[in-house]
Amino acid sequence: MSLNTQILIAAIFGVAFGFLLNLYPHSQFFDSSLYLLALASSIFIGSLKMLIVPLIFSSIVVGVSNLEAGGQFSRVWKITFLCFITTTTLALGLGLLCAHLFEVGKGIDVTSFASAMQAHQTADSLTPASFLTNFIQNTLINPFKAFSEGNLLAVVVFALLIGVALVHGGDRYHVFRQLSQQFFELMMTLVGWVMKLAPIGIFALLAKLIASEDISVLSRLAEFAAVVTGTTLFHGLVVLPLLLWLFGRMQPLRFFRGARIALVTAFATSSSSATMPLSIECARKNLGVRPQTAGFVIPLGTQLNMDGTALYEAAAALFVANLIGLELNFTQQLVVCLTAMIASLGAPGIPSAGMVTMIMVLQSVGLPAEAIAILLPIDRLLDTVRTVVNVQGDMMISVVVDRYAQDVEHLPDTVQKS
Repeated sequence: MSLNTQILIAAIFGVAFGFLLNLYPHSQFFDSSLYLLALASSIFIGSLKMLIVPLIFSSIVVGVSNLEAGGQFSRVWKITFLCFITTTTLALGLGLLCAHLFEVGKGIDVTSFASAMQAHQTADSLTPASFLTNFIQNTLINPFKAFSEGNLLAVVVFALLIGVALVHGGDRYHVFRQLSQQFFELMMTLVGWVMKLAPIGIFALLAKLIASEDISVLSRLAEFAAVVTGTTLFHGLVVLPLLLWLFGRMQPLRFFRGARIALVTAFATSSSSATMPLSIECARKNLGVRPQTAGFVIPLGTQLNMDGTALYEAAAALFVANLIGLELNFTQQLVVCLTAMIASLGAPGIPSAGMVTMIMVLQSVGLPAEAIAILLPIDRLLDTVRTVVNVQGDMMISVVVDRYAQDVEHLPDTVQKS
């Protein structure tokens, strides 16, 4: 039985057991069950929180250091990164806009997270002008302090600098590069072990949530899933095709015809990494993208460009904040956007990787990591849709870049050789 099937079954049984507990309130069975459920869920959530810092650090270091020609900011590099930043920013803005417009999660207070929110420090006193200063002071700090305190933004900044230094140093740092790659693979092994606990953890989290909270939270969850799915589809069917038509001079219908095999595979596997070979093939044979451009942009986009993931995580953070009765101000929402962008950059291209990086986004504004319990029942379903948009964005950008990069000489040397 696959892990996804186990998680689905665990979610169903968790909801059912939660309803069962509601039939015996204030009993020894109820109290003992809640204690055991809390223990199991704490082990699962604690394991994820334990791995999030080294996983994000190693993923970003490896991702950046693998860009062998990172110092050659040619025309292709500039256009590619400009496209990545533009589409991700639009996805983030769209996600927050729709979350505000539909007010997802408002009207219900989830009391089980009240204790986790006692230590929350609001940033209401921060003005937009002082935000930048505060952001710099909290990110450019001692990296060991950042690691020990779980300051994820500071860890990410340090990881980016290490990755750039490895690229700049070239073969001088090949030993450290190999060590970083092995450390990342080690972290992925540990993540795989923790994910084997996911069915138990999800069962415990959902049963505890249903037993201790108002059942109407499920209707709000369904509402959130509908809003996020609709928003993601709007980004993939309207925003990205419009950008493709304006800057890539390609009809959206032609694009979807040529990319359909990769998009269907992305939907079925929920893995942009597994779909990458098909994405390159579709871009080359069906969309007319030169092999040099497709071989450069799409693998890079698989690591750095995840519109669907960024949109989901930004909207989910606002949903959780509304659900527990916390009003995020402008600066906190800006932090959410920055963190979601960075988290999507560091997210491995594997199914449900967003569940791990979602903790990073929640903690960036003081939201409890335990709140992912609310999102777990729908994460797998939403993962299929956002992965399709992630893959679509990579292929679309390869078309745009290929149009503006007229000469092969503009491509980095390593790409030409490949």
